Amino acid sequence: MKTYKLSIVAVLLLVLVNASTTKVAAQELKGNISISGAFALYPITVKWAEEFKKLHPGVKIDIQAGGAGKGITDVLSKVTDIGLVSRDLNAAENKKGAFPVAVTKDAVIPTISSASPYRKVLYERGVRKDAFNNIFITGKYKTWNAIGFKSEAPIHVYTRSDAAGAAETWAKYFGKKQEDLLGVAVFGDPGLAQAVKRDPNGIGFNNIVYIYDMKTNKATNGVVPVPIDLNNNGKLDPDENFYGTVDELIAAIVAGKYPSPPARDLYYVTVGKPSNPIVKEFIKYILTTGQQYVTEAGYIKFSKEKLGKELEKVK
Repeated sequence: MKTYKLSIVAVLLLVLVNASTTKVAAQELKGNISISGAFALYPITVKWAEEFKKLHPGVKIDIQAGGAGKGITDVLSKVTDIGLVSRDLNAAENKKGAFPVAVTKDAVIPTISSASPYRKVLYERGVRKDAFNNIFITGKYKTWNAIGFKSEAPIHVYTRSDAAGAAETWAKYFGKKQEDLLGVAVFGDPGLAQAVKRDPNGIGFNNIVYIYDMKTNKATNGVVPVPIDLNNNGKLDPDENFYGTVDELIAAIVAGKYPSPPARDLYYVTVGKPSNPIVKEFIKYILTTGQQYVTEAGYIKFSKEKLGKELEKVK
């Protein structure tokens, strides 16, 4: 009987020691992480940071949006620990030591105001890629009748003023660069969405998370996607109409129905392979436990193989 009581005491002590050790281990990670860059990655990065800090209360994470250009500039000049970049890196950036780790995926979507008088018909016809090219690149299409509407109203084109991954990726869809995009330049993803929202004759482009409300799963933020007529037959076929909810759109991107670009990978960039233990743990967390928040936040989760490949980069 005495031995039995001692065993229980021993077990209780062991549990208390383990709990204390776990608590200490969770708090051992202390320090700061500074992050800046792409608006596309900002919302999910905020979520990841919040959840990571619950596990590691001693870690402080400062996050600033400002566009992919700011992200890559800040990290390469060592102003920040991590740059959020929503486009592929170029040779010059790689030469300076940029080390990209893909963490999730999204897409750039053409947008109009939810109050647009052309909305209903656009969802019957869609818009061909060459028509988008003549709106955003060549400037050949200046009025809405150029794409089949009985309207002389001008097409008000909006683009990004900041060096943006979204703009670079949308331009890449036409084989061009951000500098080739026409339109009134607006700062940031939220700013561009607001400009288009306020203009029934406007057209622009946004990342998924600035179009859809993640609570309703629908485009209720004042802008709606402009559907792409992928087979150029002058109508939006059922298998091309996947914009009703964010889940439908994500499924279309995963299935490869939505073109890439403008679908694209999103990156955390460091200078060289990350050596700072806090930065390493944060990125490792994102590629493992943190992936549970990706879909609900409106992003596309990578396959296990892809996640494993990216995880190897930071081990």
